[in-house]
Amino acid sequence: MLNESFVCENCGKKIEKHPEWSARNHCPYCLYSKHLDDKIPWDRLSNCHWLMKPIWIDNKKNKWWMIKHKCIKCGKEILNKLAPDDNFLEFVKEINKIW
Repeated sequence: MLNESFVCENCGKKIEKHPEWSARNHCPYCLYSKHLDDKIPWDRLSNCHWLMKPIWIDNKKNKWWMIKHKCIKCGKEILNKLAPDDNFLEFVKEINKIW
């Protein structure tokens, strides 16, 4: 796992390395990710490389709150752990508008 800075390809914000966690895999503002992994987390073997939209939230007993991302291009779904500084409440508000 790499803890590195990046520019979010969805909202354009510069995202710094996470000071507390081992790595970031999504934007803490818009919660979008990028389809980099193929078979297992952090393998970085995907050939897709498109944006992954946050579509749902889930709570896994031993993994905390998770964001379900879905690739805009190929449809692959991946769960990612929420970070303490993620804009989680805004995402929950958006999901509630759908229901």
